[in-house]
Amino acid sequence: MSSALPPPPPPQWVVTLNSPMPRPTKAANSIPDPPGFSSNRGGKQQKQQQKQPIEKKPEETDALKLKKAWEIAIAPSKQIPMNAIMMYMSGNSLQIFSIMMVFMLFKGPIQGLIGTNAVFAKFETPATRGRLLGVKAVYVLVQLGLLALGIWKVNAMGLLPTTRSDWLAWESERQPLERAHFAFR
Repeated sequence: MSSALPPPPPPQWVVTLNSPMPRPTKAANSIPDPPGFSSNRGGKQQKQQQKQPIEKKPEETDALKLKKAWEIAIAPSKQIPMNAIMMYMSGNSLQIFSIMMVFMLFKGPIQGLIGTNAVFAKFETPATRGRLLGVKAVYVLVQLGLLALGIWKVNAMGLLPTTRSDWLAWESERQPLERAHFAFR
């Protein structure tokens, strides 16, 4: 009968992989916190200071809200150059790609115009209500600029009836005031 030998011990890397990480020593806790960071190691006074929220003045909050509102109002203007290049590059023929591009160009500004008040509702307070009118006006003008780009593209594609030949069906025949006849001598 042969005796079975015990399996060899696992390699050292398997043992370290399966063993839990050692707990940090007190030397690691002696490293000071970086500026502006406070850990939970402090006493009661430090914990009380952490619980108190930092109070901002209403004027500061309103100024921050107005700044963010201006950022949102001007954001669509950053799309105008990109959309203009895309409209130019898509060509003026009636293809599915150019039609979808024009559809998307109209969809975004129309949705933006419809939801103007909803976009700026979170920034509206009694103190900022009057100043938000200018922000909303700029937002609406930028959206109208995007719509004008869409109208330019539709006209370039020949879909707007802007020439006289587009309205020939509704024109009546002109009646001459005089008639000239040739006379033979």
